[in-house]
Amino acid sequence: MITVTYSPGRYLRTFLDSLPSATTHNIVVIMADNGSTDGAPEAAQCDDVILLPTGGNIGYGAAINAALREVDRLGIGNDFVLIANPDAVFDPNSIDQLLECAARHPRGAAFGPRIREADGSTYPSARALPTLSNGIGHAILGGIWVSNPFSRAYKDDLNMDQEREAGWLSGSCLLLRRSALNEIGGFDERYFMYMEDVDLGDRLRRAGWTSIFCPTSVITHAKGHAAGSRPRLTLKAHHDSAYRYQADRHPQWWQAPLRWTLKLGLQLRSVVALQSELRRRNQDNHEDR
Repeated sequence: MITVTYSPGRYLRTFLDSLPSATTHNIVVIMADNGSTDGAPEAAQCDDVILLPTGGNIGYGAAINAALREVDRLGIGNDFVLIANPDAVFDPNSIDQLLECAARHPRGAAFGPRIREADGSTYPSARALPTLSNGIGHAILGGIWVSNPFSRAYKDDLNMDQEREAGWLSGSCLLLRRSALNEIGGFDERYFMYMEDVDLGDRLRRAGWTSIFCPTSVITHAKGHAAGSRPRLTLKAHHDSAYRYQADRHPQWWQAPLRWTLKLGLQLRSVVALQSELRRRNQDNHEDR
């Protein structure tokens, strides 16, 4: 298992404590640490939990790739690697359920569990790949008209009870087939954070592999606890990644006006989103006082 840590705090211990009941297999956890300052990764080290300092905040995909190289160096790898955020909590038998799901799909490369939110609802973690139409429509309308048709098409969450193919799966927890991951060269390190899981799902699909949603496997995820504390960084990174994803898929010279329009539109949206978030936080702080 690989997890990327960045001052994970109390979440890391809860994450590690949930693993023994999640599988009958022995697990070695590689913590690719991107510069934690809270001491939590150091405190968690033991025989089966290995701390791998990456040298700084190098980004999510780059940290995963560094950990994969460490797995190969140590010779502890096998057919699968499980990638999970350190704020996830695994239900009993959830990892074994992912492995059983993988056994049913020999051309499956990525396998994702049902993700339970704090209120008990299911997060739409198995989504369609974004197109220009549903991506732009979701970006513009998602925050003001939740049930708009563009968001519905993109979230693809009408059936979250059936084992099925998806365009991409949330990177908060992914079981990945090493042969498929090696074939496409791992994660794209140009994505500092956000969209690296979308890009992964698309590149796997283009290489002839599938992504499978496995709802019998269940985790709980305290999503965004670290990212939410740094809105200036994370909102910019999110919009930069959205542009990179679409620009990579529209690379022709005659598509340059489209890329320029996307870049400008996403930059403006990033500014608006940041101002809205800062206003919300200021209002919350005022009400708390």
